[in-house]
Amino acid sequence: MAKIRKGDLVEVISGPSQERGGFRGKQGTVLRVLPESDRVVVEGINIVTRHQRAGVNGQPGGIQEFEAPIHVSNVALVDPETKKPTRVGIRVEEVETNGITRTVRTRYAKKSGKDI
Repeated sequence: MAKIRKGDLVEVISGPSQERGGFRGKQGTVLRVLPESDRVVVEGINIVTRHQRAGVNGQPGGIQEFEAPIHVSNVALVDPETKKPTRVGIRVEEVETNGITRTVRTRYAKKSGKDI
């Protein structure tokens, strides 16, 4: 089970501080998860510019800005209770419904113990 998923609120915990032009301390929502390279794309974080040539099918050219992926170890999930970065744990529970027992894995914030 992945500890960080699409739609999670995360905070950048490493890199240059915001005073030096970095993104450390900023929070954003995960737009994409790239598990093969252990990277995530976070909304508003790691903005890069690209000079794009006009396309054949009507795509405009010019300078475009988009979010580049950052390594998953540089972000931490935000605790829903305290709004601060926290580690993620996984709880395994046995749930019985209609006589059938299933194992259910849930993510939780280690600082507050709340389910995510």
